[in-house]
Amino acid sequence: MEILDTLTALLTLITLEVVLGVDNIIFISILADKLPENQRDKLRTLGIGLAMVMRLVLLAVISWIMKLDRDLFTVFGQGISGKELILLGGGAFLLYKATRELYHMSEQETGAAPATGKASTFGGLLGQVLVMDLVFSIDSIITAVGMVDELWMMYVAVVVAVGIMLVASKPIAAFITKHPSFKVLALSFLMVIGVALMAEGAGYPIPKGFIYGSMAFAFLVDVLQLRLLGRKGKG
Repeated sequence: MEILDTLTALLTLITLEVVLGVDNIIFISILADKLPENQRDKLRTLGIGLAMVMRLVLLAVISWIMKLDRDLFTVFGQGISGKELILLGGGAFLLYKATRELYHMSEQETGAAPATGKASTFGGLLGQVLVMDLVFSIDSIITAVGMVDELWMMYVAVVVAVGIMLVASKPIAAFITKHPSFKVLALSFLMVIGVALMAEGAGYPIPKGFIYGSMAFAFLVDVLQLRLLGRKGKG
């Protein structure tokens, strides 16, 4: 019975880690789309690989992670911890990036002149991936600590979840690139995640089930619409 309970907890944690990793995959996939095709796989693999390294390192310094929940200072009677600062900053960054990408997409669709600026470089995009890897890793590890007590289970869950992310990242990226409407949906999803991270950092967490449930429904509607348009095109 004890073995069954352990396996159930481990599978639950792996599933949760994979779900939390979807945000990471979508963010990396959208950034990789800015690079030449021969560099996209490299950024995705490196970005997700670094996410695993970051999670394993954070697990190794688990005592430091737990200290992030302690208040550093107080603003208007609300205590602010290190974790909340990271979530606020990461949420703001994610919200900015997603909004900016949607803005550039709308410019391209309407035929407006593209915004001037430096072309995206591999190093620059990898730096952005590292920022979000840190944010998602902190959230992921604290979630794992809250679910199980055994450190080995956290290590196994992280390695297995990241392995699944590596396998899934290329098909997800190809699908998002092929269907622009799903790229808009993915960016909207990242905007919602950004708002949720900021809300959690401000002390008003939004249940993740509501967020992922709403996005799953929106994805299903988009899939049905795509199939309907495909049938009309054939008819």
